[in-house]
Amino acid sequence: MLERTNSRQETGKLPQRQYNKKIKYHEIGRKILKTFVILFLVIMAVGGISVFVIIKKAPELDPDKLILAQSPQIFDINDELIGNINTAVNRRSADIDDIPQVLKDAVISTEDVRFYEHFGIDIRRIGGAILSNINNGFGSQGASTITQQVVKNLFLTADKTWTRKIQEQYLAIQLEQEYDKDEILEIYLNVIYFSDSRYGVLEAADYYFNKELLELTIADAALLAAIPQRPNYYNPFKNPEAAQIRRNVVIDLMEENGKITTKDAEIARNIPIEEQLQKSQREVYPYQAFLDQVLIEVEAIDGIEASDVYTMGLKIHTTLDPEIQQYVEHIMQSQDVIEFPDHKFQAGITVMETKTGKVLAIGGSRVQAEGVRNWNWATDPRRSPGSSIKPILDYGPAVDEFKWSTYHQLLDEPHTYSNGTPVNNYDLEYRGSIPLRKAMETSRNVTAVKAFQEVGIENAKTFGERLGIELDTIEEAYSLGGFKTGVSSFQMAGAYGAFGNNGTYNAPHTVRKVEFPNGKVIELTPKEVVAMNDYTAFIITDIMRTVVEGSEGTGRLAAVSGIEIAGKTGSSNFTEQEKDQYNISDGIKDSWFVGYSTELTTSVWTGYGNNADGYIDTSAGSGEGQIARLLFKEVMTYAHEDRDVANFVQPDSVVLLGIERSTGLLASDFTPSGEIVYEYYVRGTEPAKALKKKDETKPDKRRRKEDKHRRDEDDDDDDDD
Repeated sequence: MLERTNSRQETGKLPQRQYNKKIKYHEIGRKILKTFVILFLVIMAVGGISVFVIIKKAPELDPDKLILAQSPQIFDINDELIGNINTAVNRRSADIDDIPQVLKDAVISTEDVRFYEHFGIDIRRIGGAILSNINNGFGSQGASTITQQVVKNLFLTADKTWTRKIQEQYLAIQLEQEYDKDEILEIYLNVIYFSDSRYGVLEAADYYFNKELLELTIADAALLAAIPQRPNYYNPFKNPEAAQIRRNVVIDLMEENGKITTKDAEIARNIPIEEQLQKSQREVYPYQAFLDQVLIEVEAIDGIEASDVYTMGLKIHTTLDPEIQQYVEHIMQSQDVIEFPDHKFQAGITVMETKTGKVLAIGGSRVQAEGVRNWNWATDPRRSPGSSIKPILDYGPAVDEFKWSTYHQLLDEPHTYSNGTPVNNYDLEYRGSIPLRKAMETSRNVTAVKAFQEVGIENAKTFGERLGIELDTIEEAYSLGGFKTGVSSFQMAGAYGAFGNNGTYNAPHTVRKVEFPNGKVIELTPKEVVAMNDYTAFIITDIMRTVVEGSEGTGRLAAVSGIEIAGKTGSSNFTEQEKDQYNISDGIKDSWFVGYSTELTTSVWTGYGNNADGYIDTSAGSGEGQIARLLFKEVMTYAHEDRDVANFVQPDSVVLLGIERSTGLLASDFTPSGEIVYEYYVRGTEPAKALKKKDETKPDKRRRKEDKHRRDEDDDDDDDD
């Protein structure tokens, strides 16, 4: 009975305990909620004040700026304005009523599908952008409407900051209150940039298709809507494959948004982009090849979007030397100095300061062909470098890794790649054991492949990449220039310049600094990269001097009077199938010469754009294979005028030694002078001294007695000590 009573008492107390706990939890919950509410209100208050301050600092909407965007000004290396840049800008305005609906639909489907529904900002796009920016970092995805793009391009900077974004949204809402949708769309379509100094849809339609706006097809409209996102990259004359892919994305968007039928979309997608293009003839702006590279580099600056380059009124200070640039263009586009075989024969030239990487001149195309956009043969990487790659992937890494001397012996003999494919020298002969210097001078293929194999693919790849050579993949054929994607004259100038700069690589560049209208300045000096040891740079330089100065040097025609030049030739061959197809007996695809002094580096490529256009004739009596070397010689001779040019300086890490030609050992006092060659060795790797000659190193009996007598006297002297 007692137990049951106690049980009732205990059971009567349990609900009271639970009730007390609930009260305690509720109090804690209220305190937490109250704290969050207060914190939220504080954040909102602070945020509201911050937003208010940011908005107050936003610029006013200036109606005058809505008329035309501000073009960039470009200055040369002396900070002189390169003419009037506006003469390079082709811009014509079109009334909104003259712009066909298919083009409006293409642009709106691509840039701002709810343009006619929002009030200047698109809440749904903002939500998606916020999630992306939280996950991937601020600026990873934009949510700008067409209205916001107009505001940003005409009134704000391109900085990817919250301040700029808030001001952009505020001004976009304000703009929509003062202008109707068609007016805003008209402004946008007349100021957007379409590459090659073309602004606005009217100018772009004429430039790319030679059409009036009302003549545009669905495929044409889609292509025009595709270009502004990345104007130079999606330029169909420069990069037709990428442009076609982007065009088809726009067609897909138009179909998804119900602007075109599935049938029309399929027809438009199947039109090859080459069939669309029919460019009207245009007047070429001076230094166009150089300016193309300038604009590409400015577009790549962090914080500047592609369209900003052409609309924000930037002041772009370049590295262009107008005198050298004019001479390069003259020598390429005339027959006065070099006799070119025909008008289809092309060349690409890059002239650069060896120590800084500043590009002084770019020769992008020999002749402006009517009706087609000229490829920039100096900067667009698509050609095989041939043997000019040997210092970069073969001998350079070997010297750096193994400290080879200029007299390091290499065996030129029958050899194969690792897969069993034979390696052939150009003359189909072998020379046996030859020094590294001679291997480079005579451009032996077998020794280059052996060097590459000894270094290893990964080490060669790393060495090349430190010199600015892009190598997504690499295989043994690359050791002789058998690239899948090729390299450019621009890249090769940068790589060779490092050899002439004691092993320090400065990326080739055309832009020094950019000034914004608001006073902001971006300095663009590339970061120096120590790409190799100084002994590597000097040894490779010295053996490449032999390419130019040696009796068997393949680059003798490139020699510049009174100036030490180091350099290398290169050429690439046709396959047997290509030879049969184009009826080629003696000819090559590409011919290179890349070389440098202590002051300037110049890289020259020559050849034809397509196999069907022609080939470089290398038959007896033809001088076509020499043109790259002759161009180099003429350009470097002119560019070095009035320059004080020092010789290459031997670093402390290298020693010059007299070597016995036959043994490779350090010459002794007894080595005949005719048997001594002077070669460079990395300090600490010097060879042993040669022994005396046989008749002097084995003395006769009388000499042995005299030696024994001297030793006895020495022993007596030792005893006295």
